Amino acid sequence: MARGKAPTRKIEQELWAHGHETVVGIDEVGRGAWAGPLMVGAAILPRDKRIQGVRDSKMLTEADRERLFDRIADWCITWSVGAVSQEECDEMGMADAQRLACRRAVEGLEVVPDVAVSDGKWDFVTPCVAEVEMRVKADRHCLSVAAASILAKVVRDREMRRLSESYPNWSFDTNKGYPCPKHKAALQGYGPSAIHRRTWVFMDNYVRWPGVERVCRPEQPTLF
Repeated sequence: MARGKAPTRKIEQELWAHGHETVVGIDEVGRGAWAGPLMVGAAILPRDKRIQGVRDSKMLTEADRERLFDRIADWCITWSVGAVSQEECDEMGMADAQRLACRRAVEGLEVVPDVAVSDGKWDFVTPCVAEVEMRVKADRHCLSVAAASILAKVVRDREMRRLSESYPNWSFDTNKGYPCPKHKAALQGYGPSAIHRRTWVFMDNYVRWPGVERVCRPEQPTLF
């Protein structure tokens, strides 16, 4: 069951009133995980229709998100989820990886947006969309960002459940690659899996196997 106050189209309406035709909501998932891909969701909603129960994905249970997924996907004018692998996260660093995931998400849309709304203060969307509105807690207050957050979260959760079949020792089906006591214990007992992010600092604190060291990423120029 959805919790908290429902997000609205207030931000989208402000942008439409200023002449923007196509507003896309952008949200990322997996940034804080220790394993698996980083994903960015993008959703363009119709101006008139609405469905019930949409909230920031973090305010919903996994079952609620799964229940809403098909309804949201059908409701969107167009939507997309862009992903970067754990290898790309290690090679590029999180900032450029997040930008690349966003670019892939925007390129996957069937309509070209002229303005984007994204959560927080750090702009990882430019230059993928011509104009970007950064709004704190947009995932809670902006309907298109909330929809994007659910789509990205469900796609990533499904991928982590699939990967858990190949890597059962780390309980990715339940922790989705995020740190928790079972995940930390598995790292100490088994070391990192093939889908762990080897440049993350947890490699120093939880992996004590000789010969398995944290990868140090050389400094590289940004992509954009």
